[in-house]
Amino acid sequence: MPMRECLGRLLLVAGMAGWLSAASAAVIVDADTANEVDDLFAVTRAAIAEEWQLTGVTAAQWSASHWSIPNSMEESHRLNQMILAHLQVEVPTFRGGPNRLYDWGDQAQHSAAAYEIIRQAKAMKPGQKLKVLALGSLTNVASALLIEPAISKKLAVYWLGSQYDFETGKHGIDDFNCMMDMQALFKVFNADVELHVMPLNVASALTMNYREVEQALKGKHPLADFLLQRWQSHIDPLKRERVIWDLALVYAVLNPSLVSEQVVTTPALLGQRKVWFYRTIDARAMIDDFIQTTDEYWRTQAVPPV
Repeated sequence: MPMRECLGRLLLVAGMAGWLSAASAAVIVDADTANEVDDLFAVTRAAIAEEWQLTGVTAAQWSASHWSIPNSMEESHRLNQMILAHLQVEVPTFRGGPNRLYDWGDQAQHSAAAYEIIRQAKAMKPGQKLKVLALGSLTNVASALLIEPAISKKLAVYWLGSQYDFETGKHGIDDFNCMMDMQALFKVFNADVELHVMPLNVASALTMNYREVEQALKGKHPLADFLLQRWQSHIDPLKRERVIWDLALVYAVLNPSLVSEQVVTTPALLGQRKVWFYRTIDARAMIDDFIQTTDEYWRTQAVPPV
């Protein structure tokens, strides 16, 4: 075989291997689903994605909030199970820590979620990393790193939280996801782990209009109707527009062509190290894809009339 043809085939095989690796990437979604509206949209889209292998959905707490509900993690766990059952996908779910990290001593919240992150990270083959999409507090991720620090090289953490001003370099850490477990925030940022951050001021571009969402979802599927019900019942039932924060992070990992990233050096308090921050998102493309992809899925899972 001529050398040029041989090289060409090698490059083709290498390219296919890279595509297959990306397509079959192992992903865990860690969500405080009971907290807001956006988590349900994000978990739904993550669960039907063909671009990766969703290997677990873990429940995150938000018990530190003044607006928290009793057993916030348990309610998030229940909603995760409900979403996956509606979608008829077999993805295991795990309970996370019920509260923020402890103040001293063994600070970790020992939970099924933390140990599942550890188990899957350890199972990664050389050169591969487990992707963890953290949509709320970093309690479960930080706990896993505290219990088994060696997994840091086997993890790629994607987190929605904080705010970042790319003009001034100012990094704000006073938002909801930060405040739900500040100890966990410090632990993850100071760990030797690959970290990608979706700042809230960037994710805010993904704003959905209720009229458009209702037209796309109403009557299509029991879960589609539940998403609308959640929108209508959460805090402000008359709210015509909502930022679907967590969906922006899901799409950033699902389709990197819809975002841009910039390496940022964090301040000393947050490890003074290189972290990837998402700078822009194509919100319109994300919304269009969510409507189109879920519509196709509703039709394949159509429930026959009674």
